Amino acid sequence: MRTSPRRGAVLATAAAATLFTGLLGPAAAYADAPPSDEISSDNVELVANVPKPEAVNNTNSDLAFTGDYAIGGNYDGFVIYDISEPEDPRIVSEVVCPGGQGDVAVSGDLLYFAVDYPRANDECGAPAVPVTDPNGFEGVRIFDISDKANPQYVSAVRTDCGSHTLTLVPGDAEREYVYVSSYSPSANFPNCQPPHDKIGVIEVPLDAPSEAFLVNEPVLFPDGGHRTTTGCHDITAFPSKDIAAGACMGDGILMDISDPASPVVTEVVQDDNFAFWHSATFTNDARTVLFTDELGGGGAPTCTEEIGPERGANAIYTLDGEGADSTLEFASYFKIDRHQGDQVCVAHNGSLIPVPGQDYFVQSWYQGGISVIDFNDPTNPREIGYFDADSRIDPDIQDNDTWSTYYYNGYVYSSDIDRGLDVLKLTDPRLRAAERVTYEEFNPQTQPVYRPGR
Repeated sequence: MRTSPRRGAVLATAAAATLFTGLLGPAAAYADAPPSDEISSDNVELVANVPKPEAVNNTNSDLAFTGDYAIGGNYDGFVIYDISEPEDPRIVSEVVCPGGQGDVAVSGDLLYFAVDYPRANDECGAPAVPVTDPNGFEGVRIFDISDKANPQYVSAVRTDCGSHTLTLVPGDAEREYVYVSSYSPSANFPNCQPPHDKIGVIEVPLDAPSEAFLVNEPVLFPDGGHRTTTGCHDITAFPSKDIAAGACMGDGILMDISDPASPVVTEVVQDDNFAFWHSATFTNDARTVLFTDELGGGGAPTCTEEIGPERGANAIYTLDGEGADSTLEFASYFKIDRHQGDQVCVAHNGSLIPVPGQDYFVQSWYQGGISVIDFNDPTNPREIGYFDADSRIDPDIQDNDTWSTYYYNGYVYSSDIDRGLDVLKLTDPRLRAAERVTYEEFNPQTQPVYRPGR
């Protein structure tokens, strides 16, 4: 999420901002000082940057990967990058298709794209309309990207309250599923009515994706959940384990997805230090899950001494039991201690660094940059590397504002709101084994199981 003039951000950010304001008190001030002496630690190297193209130059959002390509979502559409030479990435195509958010997931020749700002209809050229327009379209657009230089629009599926984020969930040889997370209903929004304690499940026939349809809208919180919960922000699936973790505003949840069309909540946790449960990541053995808290809605400076280390942070939970019988046990918080002054900084999107048998994580912190985290001991996580482009340290460098940071086939890719696409190389010997793990496809919200050479 990022503060912006739309339904979701206006309402959800207001709730988070209220708590944020209460934490600060009436006269908080921040020292405008660099967070460290260097742009990056010795074990993190920036190897390439691709500025945002002119046609798709709004807010960059999420990333997905397929083969030698990275796909970057944007509020204006999406960009496909050729990363066959990671230190010399090239733009292959730009698709202008505004709809806000622009989270992406890829499956073979199909690309799923989240639409969270209402448009007059589901076509790419449709103008924006008010949220009060009952004919406005929000939901998921589907594209055929078999020709990376010329993606083709296939169809769209409308969902209540749009699609703030989406998660690909495999099905069988004939179909797959997309979980759609959205939130912040209002009696004034005809297509987003309260209580909205649900998600959308889209079924996609693989031989006829143009016939994709909304197959289910499971209510995850029949009793209403936390008072701030009106839907989910993000869901991460671990298909090989038949489980998923949901970050649902006021609640963190586990789900049984053994029937992917009908996910079932099996565990709910709440935390007084969390303002907005934002995203989740399992460890490769599914013994630990890391949740993030987007205090301030992605529009406030929370990496400060005044806010402290337990708000706007990651919360790490251990999982006891197996699969649907798992329960969550709080282990610790992690937050970068490179205080950022008045820079917008809070925990955001990241992924595992696939070192077999070990738990390392790379993560975006908006203007706090990119952090590399060792959480092998879930009770004592620590930062072991960072990249934080900051003009207060180097006046010749453009400040970072990174939304998503993921490890893919030997390199780290950062979707930066302002800088475009950054590519980084991790040179830490502890992380070298990750270079032997390769993916043919990677959606960070659909976790694969990895081992050396695969």
